[in-house]
Amino acid sequence: MMTKKSRNIIIGVIAAIIIIAVGWFSFGKKSGDQKSNHVVTVGIVSETKPKQVIWNKAAKLAKEKYGVTIKIKNFTDYNQPNKAVKSGDIDLNSFQHYAFLKAWNKANHGGVVAIGRTEINPIRLYSKKYHKLSDIPKGATIAVPNDASNESRALFVLKNAGLIKLRKGKILVSAADVIKTSKNIKVKEVSADQCGRVINSVDAAVVNNDFAGPAGLGKKQTIFVEPVNKDSLQWVNIICAKKGQEKNKDYQAVVKAYQTAETKRLDKKFYGDMTKPAWDVKF
Repeated sequence: MMTKKSRNIIIGVIAAIIIIAVGWFSFGKKSGDQKSNHVVTVGIVSETKPKQVIWNKAAKLAKEKYGVTIKIKNFTDYNQPNKAVKSGDIDLNSFQHYAFLKAWNKANHGGVVAIGRTEINPIRLYSKKYHKLSDIPKGATIAVPNDASNESRALFVLKNAGLIKLRKGKILVSAADVIKTSKNIKVKEVSADQCGRVINSVDAAVVNNDFAGPAGLGKKQTIFVEPVNKDSLQWVNIICAKKGQEKNKDYQAVVKAYQTAETKRLDKKFYGDMTKPAWDVKF
């Protein structure tokens, strides 16, 4: 017959086993959850070979230095990556500049924030008639895109080139905000995809990078390059997260893994002077 003492010992042993089991499953599960939180999914748009190489390098560093695994999710639609971040389907995205994010947040009631800068893709002032900026004559006609966002950017390019002055205090400007021109410059507004095509009928044109190549415009026709300064800050590309996650350590590790000398080297290798790293530029 089991003594009272023996019964107490058995009960104590069983209780101990239960406590250990509960602790194991609780802490074991917690540990597993923490580990899964070190996987960060980054959304990009239209993945190219250069992008793939750059993000692979960043992923390697993130894993080795910060213990964070980066997974890339490719999108073909510019409207999807922000929706995916806001809904929590992905953790971060890297495809847009500040101006695009601001417009998207305004149209979609916010929810996405920038947590780190990447690069800027400077646009250019081209001419087939003149070889340098100082050759632009008085009364010259310069074509710029006529949509609000691209026109504003183009006019700031002309401002930085010293060809016009703009009304102060505005981030988004139009031809109506040109208050002075150094050479009585005439601004001609045309659709963005036509700026390169009208180059022969104007003295110069500010042409978006996507349309410059097809129009046969390159270094030879470039007379001014958009500088990286406070006027071009809104065109700097960024890494974004869901609002409230700005200080997430794993997300910041991804930013640090991207913002490296190796990324600069690869940008130079693949894009030449068409892309400029912008994370360590003072605006």
